[in-house]
Amino acid sequence: MSARGRMVWFDANRVWAAVGVVLIHSTTDFAGRPFPDASVGERVVPIFLRSLGEFSGSEMFFFFSLFLMALRIDRHRPTYREAIGTQASRLLVPFAFWTLFYGLFRLVKAYAFGYAPGYLDQISEVKTWVAYFLLGKSQYHMHFLPTLFAIFLFYPVMRLAMRYPILGVGLFATLGAMDHVQTFLYSLDLAPLTRDYLVRITKVWGYVGYGFAAFALYSLWQDGLPRGESKLVGRGALYFASMAYIATFPFFGSALLTGQWGVRTGWDYYGHFLMPLFMFSLFLGRQYADWSPGWSRMAKYTFGIYLVHPMVIDIFDIVVVKTGLAGVLSPALLVVLRFACVLPAAYGVSRLIERTDVLAWTIGLGPVPWKRQGKA
Repeated sequence: MSARGRMVWFDANRVWAAVGVVLIHSTTDFAGRPFPDASVGERVVPIFLRSLGEFSGSEMFFFFSLFLMALRIDRHRPTYREAIGTQASRLLVPFAFWTLFYGLFRLVKAYAFGYAPGYLDQISEVKTWVAYFLLGKSQYHMHFLPTLFAIFLFYPVMRLAMRYPILGVGLFATLGAMDHVQTFLYSLDLAPLTRDYLVRITKVWGYVGYGFAAFALYSLWQDGLPRGESKLVGRGALYFASMAYIATFPFFGSALLTGQWGVRTGWDYYGHFLMPLFMFSLFLGRQYADWSPGWSRMAKYTFGIYLVHPMVIDIFDIVVVKTGLAGVLSPALLVVLRFACVLPAAYGVSRLIERTDVLAWTIGLGPVPWKRQGKA
């Protein structure tokens, strides 16, 4: 569509979601921690940037993926088998590729940081690879693909919200139930991997609430929100997003003071997990703005950026450690430099993968290999 079309706002949302995810993963030390060995003052910039990144985190990808699912179901009316088959091709095939890739690529960082023997022992076990393929544990971001596919399985239930948009508020209930059950699971003396499976099952059921909210917003958008009402939606979303951000202050304040990630509880939890709803509504409220078509051109690479940016982060970290910069850079300089390098590099790698043509399917920009051969 044109820059004034109704979906450019959606592409802008996708771009900012990708930026947010890269920012989140750029604002920790080399072990993913909030710089526990630094002073409180040195942690201010990394923690603050992390809090900004969570305006558009990985849950945001769930939300707009489910919105697109609602659009496809409404316009094309596929059978359940057709719809799920399409999603399996789009999600699980690239997931299998990247699971193998990251399962082996992590050896590069393991050798560089001196924990290769332990990691080799880990990936020599069958249960490790089972967890990689079922839970997406081959890298910290890979959980998104199998979880999203599992959520898609519930789309016939989500269609209730397309017919009755008020059911979008069900997100509050599903998140609350998910928190309640997960708190209980973490209180039990379970094997970590067993707990991971139980938590993921609970998460899928809870995240179906995002589907209810996304299908409800799609219904309202499809019916046509006038310009004036869209502005009201945007203003309300801005307020609620700011309130959700304020609600997360205790979580980030604790990380700032202690150098450890705490457990999201109470309104810390709701502020974080409701943010995708408010941010998506904020962009929806700006649907009539004069968006540049450049957003749509960049948006096609967001899936690729999401998939490749951990690889780029690992390469950056290895270079920093091996060149001795790790002992020179302050936490603030480290995270700013990492983000400034990783985001454009991940974008460049995504464009390069697209141009190779043979691997474009791995980031959602081309047909899977067997369909490509059929076309040939």
